[in-house]
Amino acid sequence: MVLIIDPQVAGISGDMLLSALINIGANKSKIIDGIHTSENYLSGSKIQKIDFDKIVNHGIEATQLLLDIKENTHERKGTDIQECILLTSDKIGLSEQAKVFAKESIRSLIKAESKIHGEPMESVHFHEASSIDTVVDIIGTAVALDDLNFFSEEIITMPVAVGGGMFTFSHGTVSNPASAILEIFRNSNIIISGGQIKEELTTPTGASLLVNLADSCAEFYPAIRVKSIGYGTGKKNFDGFPNVLKIVKADKTEQFQQDAVQILETNLDDISGEVLGHMIDKIIINGAKDVTVTPAITKKGRPTNLVSVICDSSSVNTVLNTLISETGTLGIRIRSSARFVVPRVTISVPVIIHGKSFTVKCKMVKNQDIVQHFKVEASDVKLIADSLSISFKDANEFIRTEIKQKLSLK
Repeated sequence: MVLIIDPQVAGISGDMLLSALINIGANKSKIIDGIHTSENYLSGSKIQKIDFDKIVNHGIEATQLLLDIKENTHERKGTDIQECILLTSDKIGLSEQAKVFAKESIRSLIKAESKIHGEPMESVHFHEASSIDTVVDIIGTAVALDDLNFFSEEIITMPVAVGGGMFTFSHGTVSNPASAILEIFRNSNIIISGGQIKEELTTPTGASLLVNLADSCAEFYPAIRVKSIGYGTGKKNFDGFPNVLKIVKADKTEQFQQDAVQILETNLDDISGEVLGHMIDKIIINGAKDVTVTPAITKKGRPTNLVSVICDSSSVNTVLNTLISETGTLGIRIRSSARFVVPRVTISVPVIIHGKSFTVKCKMVKNQDIVQHFKVEASDVKLIADSLSISFKDANEFIRTEIKQKLSLK
């Protein structure tokens, strides 16, 4: 089973995620009881009313958090909020996975503020995040995920809309996304984009929950069979689109795995084969999945080499710099592409060739535990061929025969 979090349109906030989990089936009473427990560990805060209701937002029926709180303070140390979350987590008996999730989520908030303001984490003060509603979002989400048993499932997030324009908060007027949002998402491999409106779409609490929950980020939905859908809405209303976070519970099909890759292309004129060969080696070392060089003819009959590189989003900048430094190209085209990958496993297999023992790595494709086909790592074949002073072709045939016998394959 897989859970997909979809903040592509309206971003994500803590109350939107919590409400979506309620909408998809989390126990409302259990969540409210857990949240009320937190009042015992945060003096000066009182939850006067908490409930969840269904409303229609731009034609979509979604769950919304109804929260009425009374606060006697407008500023707290981040560690005060953290202590409240940790004590509440222990008191209500969260699972260890849920406790770690809650702890790391508040820690992400504190760490971001610490980095931005240049203060030790122990000294960081919250303003907007000082309210008990931060605790409500984190504890409530942890309880909901525990109740739905989602911590044991794969969780994928789609790219996150963060909004644009300018907004004003306790530190003045800043551009959106604010520094806290950027800091939280930094090095997370989660893709962010502006979205459709010049307002804040993603909150620091929502960002912190997401980076500690998602196993990966995908630009396209994987191949799935949808089981249920949850919709959670925030307090804002926008023209042109629903302020709704969507989560999808589904069975992931085993036939293909889908992800997204970046394709970089450039045309190279008047360049030697030696430079091209060195360029390929350098690009592979720097994170490319594959490199293809294709001879072509361009305008006025000029010969050229079309270089096409496939890589992850995280490797784009490194590959770009390598292409430019190694070839002197003046322009590189970039596009995203969906990719279907046949699921495979890599195992190490001991083999005996010409009386000598070796271990080779082998990629295998299985269907219902039956091996459909396999491929031996070329570097292992080369090592054995060199060791036995035989051809690569012969070494590969010997290895494949040995593996087929070990695995009882035809």
